[in-house]
Amino acid sequence: MGQTGITRSDRHGTRTGGRSAAVLALLAALALPAMAGGARAEPGRAGAPGAEAAAERLSGAAMSSYLSGRVAQNAGDGKAAARLLTEALAHDPDNPELLRRAFVLNLSEGNITEALPLARRTVEAGRGAFAAYGLLLADDIAAGRIKDARERLATLPADGPGRLVIPLVTAWTEVAAGNPDAALAALDKLDGAPAFVALRHFQTALIEDLRGNAEAAAAAYAQALADGMPLRPVLLAGNFYERQGRPDHARALYAAFLAENPESPALERTLARLEAGGTPPRLITDARDGLAGALFDVAAGLHREGVADPALAFARISLHLRPQQPFARMMVGDILLDRERPQDALAEYRAVAGDPVVGWGARLREADALHRAGQDDEALRMLETMAAERPERTDALMDLGDIHRMAGRHALAVAAYDRAVARLPGGEPGRRGWVLYFARAMSLEGEGRWPEAEADLRRALALNPDHPSLLNFLGYGWAERGIHLEEARTMLEKAVALRPDSGHIMDSLGWVLFRQGEIPAAVEKLERAAELEPFEPTINDHLGDAYWAAGRRTEARFQWRRAAQQAEDDTLRRTAEAKLKDGLPLPRTAGTGPATP
Repeated sequence: MGQTGITRSDRHGTRTGGRSAAVLALLAALALPAMAGGARAEPGRAGAPGAEAAAERLSGAAMSSYLSGRVAQNAGDGKAAARLLTEALAHDPDNPELLRRAFVLNLSEGNITEALPLARRTVEAGRGAFAAYGLLLADDIAAGRIKDARERLATLPADGPGRLVIPLVTAWTEVAAGNPDAALAALDKLDGAPAFVALRHFQTALIEDLRGNAEAAAAAYAQALADGMPLRPVLLAGNFYERQGRPDHARALYAAFLAENPESPALERTLARLEAGGTPPRLITDARDGLAGALFDVAAGLHREGVADPALAFARISLHLRPQQPFARMMVGDILLDRERPQDALAEYRAVAGDPVVGWGARLREADALHRAGQDDEALRMLETMAAERPERTDALMDLGDIHRMAGRHALAVAAYDRAVARLPGGEPGRRGWVLYFARAMSLEGEGRWPEAEADLRRALALNPDHPSLLNFLGYGWAERGIHLEEARTMLEKAVALRPDSGHIMDSLGWVLFRQGEIPAAVEKLERAAELEPFEPTINDHLGDAYWAAGRRTEARFQWRRAAQQAEDDTLRRTAEAKLKDGLPLPRTAGTGPATP
């Protein structure tokens, strides 16, 4: 079926890599259960043992606040949950599980004033999560308590998360103490997983740069960027080269990043300033800056791996050290937006909307958050303003079209996408131009303009021939119309191989087999699709048709009944109800129509 669409990583070009065994072990050790807005444990379900431990001996007043806090947490209201669990703890201050939960929630919400004493209490009670130690260490560095930081570091286990966090914190503690050689020696313990090695080179470069060892810093920057070019290291290395009087080297570095990220606005002002001449100020000025950045690097790595709870915790600790960190604020906003907290995400995006590096992206995300908060009119006005402000860019118009498309306003979506296509340089798409053609194709199909949609899908496939959603949408469109069935089958077999656990793509393959009259094979694929997506009405409707064609009439009616009960679309529901009454005339001559993302 045509259900699969454009993901956030498709839209914004983000990527995650596979996890090595070492990284998986670290992620498991860093996992923080029951973080606000994360996996929302319910009574009697996953996470409940901790909840029962917290609640088993609460007084009446504490129980009221605790239960209200759990309800708020399950509803995604982290602010209220943190406040209420802190109130519950005040009534029962010796409850260790309640203490841990109150700390984790306050930290995740950025309530550092409340989180710090709770972190001290959890550590003193011997129940401190690694995040509690991390927050206390960061606070020691922020306050210049180097002796306290060293003593605290000496108590931490060097395995688990200590493999990553202790060398970083130790290194920047030694920098703060004026011992760069000891700092570099601490970083030598960052070894093993490739991600650790890259991080070691990057931190080494920053420390060598800070102490004025330009030759060693240059070598370490080169090593850090050898296997990839994330934006923050590129900006810091480029800043180093410019300060060293090597503008051509900085320019080449920025150009290499833009070659990999051609639509990124992040370096525009940096390049403009470079061309204007002059020497930029340092971006890392002291140990506090360095540690804040290192903890953000940990958070960003966790976030890329999809482990949001500890990512949020380390981002909050990093922001405690340096509140004005646009990358960290953006990441916190993204996590909150993913947790369906658009109003809280808005505050993070708006805080950095004027930043020269991330400001444009923050404004695009702000519009997305407004849309998710149900404020479409404001989001659309904002995107129109941005589209007029930057007439050479397509992203604001694409987001404008996406909002109309998701609301079913396909004519308005097509108009927005048309304006974006007109802005393509020389009429030719960039590396990710396939996303624009795919989005327009979905709205053209929604308008009933299939020939134009098909043309756009072919354009998109020419740019990205192995994307399973593209293969699925075009293959299903052909299958539904009974055309190009052999080519559609080949496409859909490829899509299934690329994404074997997608019920929607499996359904499309089953549907083209049904259209080709291969009923046993169609039943097999459609049954698998229904296992993967048991509550998808179109899949159940298709499986009912295949059962009917196979002579399995009772099972067919069961599936049609499920489809009729599940369907939100009136046409699909009426079609399923008609088949329940009269059965399916064979061969079938019309489908129920593809579901639109």
